[in-house]
Amino acid sequence: MSSKLFCAAILFAAIFIFGQAARAESKIPDEAEAAFAAGDYSKAIEILNREAAASPRDAGVQHLLARCYFESEQFDRAIPAAEAAISLDAKNSVYHELLGRAYGEKADRSGWFSALSLAKKARKEFETAVQLDERNFSAMQALIEFDCSAPGIAGGGEDKARPEIEKLGGLDAAEGRYAAGNCRRQKKDFEAADGEFRKALALHPKSADLIYDIGDHYMKRNQPDRLQLVIEEGERAAPSDPRGNFFRAVSYALEKKNPADATGLFRDYLANAPKRNNYPSKAMAHYWLGRIEENQDKTASAKREYQEALNLEPKNRFANEALKRLRRD
Repeated sequence: MSSKLFCAAILFAAIFIFGQAARAESKIPDEAEAAFAAGDYSKAIEILNREAAASPRDAGVQHLLARCYFESEQFDRAIPAAEAAISLDAKNSVYHELLGRAYGEKADRSGWFSALSLAKKARKEFETAVQLDERNFSAMQALIEFDCSAPGIAGGGEDKARPEIEKLGGLDAAEGRYAAGNCRRQKKDFEAADGEFRKALALHPKSADLIYDIGDHYMKRNQPDRLQLVIEEGERAAPSDPRGNFFRAVSYALEKKNPADATGLFRDYLANAPKRNNYPSKAMAHYWLGRIEENQDKTASAKREYQEALNLEPKNRFANEALKRLRRD
């Protein structure tokens, strides 16, 4: 089962995405929201667990608690909190989407038999989310990605995805183009994916998550010229999003220019960007710092950055391959 399938790449935006209606009816402490926004999930979880005990029928509290567990990769805890939110407000599309994503992440970390059951549950939640709100484009993207990636035995199938992409394109042309490109990416047809992603960017997407997921694709394919389009669109859609400067620094590193500026941007990202499943990881920032050092023939410092990337993310293949290459030389 593809790890991309349930990635955080097209996950929802920051805290406000869990819904204005839920926010208005909930008594979520401001300090919990602030901790979530800063990526201090341990603090937010502590506050929210106290609030949940005091207000056990507050769906918004349970949902934000589930999000905190999700972002901190505690999926076994995210699932019951997300289920509790739905038990209190079964008509909330975003709640079902989060539960689907939590099931999906747990599936990626489970044995085959358990993964199959969890994957089916994930698809059901995505489908429910879309039925409740057809304009929950994040949920529709998750459903389409599932159907493009998952085998029929898990409930997926590209035959299901095609009409879903067509419907989404009718609601929002940029979202539809992105979905078509992402589907081709799942099939490793990268040339077709590139074409669809370029068309999506030309339509000025509203979602920063969508834009920067395309950026992640171009980054991994070493395409700095196309990253420029991502940076421009990202700044238009969300000027203060820290991912813009991250990808600007990546483009500098790929083009082997402005090393001091690129280093500064990555250091700022490491210091200030909150941890999010749909943000580039801190490990990737260290990997690119290593690339900058390697570009300048500073082998020892490059190795240190690559090793730090692996310390944070032991399965980071980019850092692992770079370190192996330098050790051979």
